[in-house]
Amino acid sequence: MTATTSIAANERRTSWERDGFFRIEGFADPDICQAMLERVVAIARDAADGRDVGTALVTPEMNLRDRDGRPEELVSKIFRLHRDSVFHDFAVDERVTELMVDILGPDIDCFLSQFIFKNPGAWGQPWHQDSFYFPFDPPRPIVGVWLAVTEATLENGCLHVLPGSQTEPVHEHIRDRRPGANYGYVEIVDHDMSASTPVLMKPGDLLVFDSHLMHRSTDNESPGIRAAMVYHYCRAGTTSQQESLVNDFMTARRSSV
Repeated sequence: MTATTSIAANERRTSWERDGFFRIEGFADPDICQAMLERVVAIARDAADGRDVGTALVTPEMNLRDRDGRPEELVSKIFRLHRDSVFHDFAVDERVTELMVDILGPDIDCFLSQFIFKNPGAWGQPWHQDSFYFPFDPPRPIVGVWLAVTEATLENGCLHVLPGSQTEPVHEHIRDRRPGANYGYVEIVDHDMSASTPVLMKPGDLLVFDSHLMHRSTDNESPGIRAAMVYHYCRAGTTSQQESLVNDFMTARRSSV
């Protein structure tokens, strides 16, 4: 990783408390992004060929299911990567976990990871709060870490966030109303999102956000992929009240180690 950051600790704290997120430009070296992309392409191809991919869970892009293409061109997300090679190294990297300490305290677990392909033609994910998916005890704090593996633009379906919405409770989410939407997609329809803002990112930029922050992505209308690697962290000892195919609680940092 590079040592480059664009925002000081006090500015990060202010942004976190006011907006529910902060962004660090140039956080990861481009070589790390490329290694992540190469690894998930290999996993996608292995899964398509029936080879063992360990605990990784590969999910299809439902609205591209009738399209021809290489396996990685038809995948939506690959979950459960944070024990694997370059993904594990990033999940437990001190520069990453140090950002979490300020919010979660000294003892931290990573419980969820997903690589998002967002291939050309893929639909966006509607407005939602990540905590809707996390029936945890305690329910907060939970932190998302979104690494831009490729550029995220308006054309290729970048994230949009609603600053300040982290102060809201978890709203009602209904099933994504689009026929053929990805499994598990839901949406918030009872809140005004007109004050939202897009988050444009370069490869290696990092977005850290609260699990109550309302956010969405838009369709990829570009000819290229919009790839990202996302991790979710919680305080050590947090437990889920429901079984999940994608959650896998792993020690990320301990004060005694």
